[in-house]
Amino acid sequence: MSKFFQYLKTKAFRRTLIGIIIFIVAFFLAIYFGLSQYTRHGNKIMLPDTKGMNITEASKTLKDKGLRVEIDSIYQMDEQPGKVIDQDPEPGSGVKRNRTIYLTMITQSAPEVEFPDIVDKNLIEARAIITNNSLKIGDTTYIADIARDVILEVKFGGHSIKPGTSIKKGSTIDLVLGDGRGPNEIHIPNLLGLTLNEAKFAITGSGLVLGDVHYEGSVLDSLNAKVIEQDPAIEKKVVSIGSIVNLTLSED
Repeated sequence: MSKFFQYLKTKAFRRTLIGIIIFIVAFFLAIYFGLSQYTRHGNKIMLPDTKGMNITEASKTLKDKGLRVEIDSIYQMDEQPGKVIDQDPEPGSGVKRNRTIYLTMITQSAPEVEFPDIVDKNLIEARAIITNNSLKIGDTTYIADIARDVILEVKFGGHSIKPGTSIKKGSTIDLVLGDGRGPNEIHIPNLLGLTLNEAKFAITGSGLVLGDVHYEGSVLDSLNAKVIEQDPAIEKKVVSIGSIVNLTLSED
């Protein structure tokens, strides 16, 4: 044991100890600097803000900085196709070279949906259905029909479109609706041979107005008198809605 302690006091031991220490320090320094070089410790890239850029411009900007890019796409109505709307990691983040940056862009082509059935629905209900299907309303045309604000026909690109037809999201459709007033002209009802009450019912039901009532000859019972002449005559065929009809009645 005494020889061991004597050896610890020798120059040979000191040189060996110093050599071991130097080796250990050099070993750890090599590992430290090697890992720093491998991981590029402290050499971070500050991410630019690519939101709002076109996807081509955004990809080039990131790749020029030595970064990788992966792209996802979604559809949003009224947004410019190809526009970057999201970035991960966020702008201003420090990342290492070759890091993958994930971009979300507006798809170049809109997906398709089946056109919903909105015929015979009122405008408020139809508008909600159209919006929920990511479509737009273009022109609204009103025609004579007793159904007010009810969808009578739907057009796309100037042609009628049927429910179930595939159409791209964001497309604009045109609506044809009833104005609630019905046709402007109607056929004259044939009132000849009707009693006054029957004629009144037919006139009112046709959207016309009873005018003057005349009796020809001796009329003892006006309730049983029959129409023998009407003006306008049935030969005229059609008149404007709200027109006045004059009657001549007789018991003979």
